[in-house]
Amino acid sequence: MAVGIFDSGLGGLTVLDAVVRRLPEVPLVYFGDNAHAPYGVRDADDIYELTTQGVQCLFDHGCDLVILACNTASAAALRRMQESWVPKDKRVLGVFVPLIEALTERKWGDNSPPRPVAVETVALFATPATVSSRAFQRELAFRAIGVDVEAQPCAGVVDAIEMGDMILADALVRSHVESLMRRMPKPQAAILGCTHYPLVEEVFRDALGPEVKVYSQPDLVAEALADYLARHPDKLGTGTGAVFLTTGDPKSVSNKATQFLRRRIEFQKADM
Repeated sequence: MAVGIFDSGLGGLTVLDAVVRRLPEVPLVYFGDNAHAPYGVRDADDIYELTTQGVQCLFDHGCDLVILACNTASAAALRRMQESWVPKDKRVLGVFVPLIEALTERKWGDNSPPRPVAVETVALFATPATVSSRAFQRELAFRAIGVDVEAQPCAGVVDAIEMGDMILADALVRSHVESLMRRMPKPQAAILGCTHYPLVEEVFRDALGPEVKVYSQPDLVAEALADYLARHPDKLGTGTGAVFLTTGDPKSVSNKATQFLRRRIEFQKADM
């Protein structure tokens, strides 16, 4: 039983890389829906259908546990999937919970009422679909009160990263940060709410300034996965290494993935 990692494209490779560093003994299957990326401009029903198809492919490859390393899918599809689609013997986890645990310094198992936390002003950078879902604010409200969240839809950033145009991605990030900071001049913390964004994390940090604490997902998700597997060892199989599946052109996706991770990645066509 490998652990599945689902993403709309290549952004989830940042999570996979962090998981490999933290849990080198865990076998992984990565699924990138590159043929339909980006998800951030699609409607909720479309995202749900594409996400369930991809996750089913991971189930078919022997994954009992799947991480939605796509914030847009986590925001638009996860709750609906968990309530009406995921089989009882499978688990699908999102990427918001580790962020909120870190931001509020509260474990998800802490079911005490929401309370004030140290951070009062938060800048959220995410895809348009994630921002419009308000999923981050909804989940945060279960744990904290008195937190002002200003969300910025970062149109175009994922597309630029997927195309490998980092000059354009840099310019877009700086424009989006400037736009948000006109509305919230001094955020205490910033959430990079897309797994593509760690690839331009230094640009976000530079544009935001040293006084803003930046929360990026890959290491937080990897640590949360380590904790989950320690508590649910039945979800972990034997063997090591990773398999990479894509709905796109395997050669093209492999070349882009190799540029992202700076090590050779070989994708194969997803059998769907």
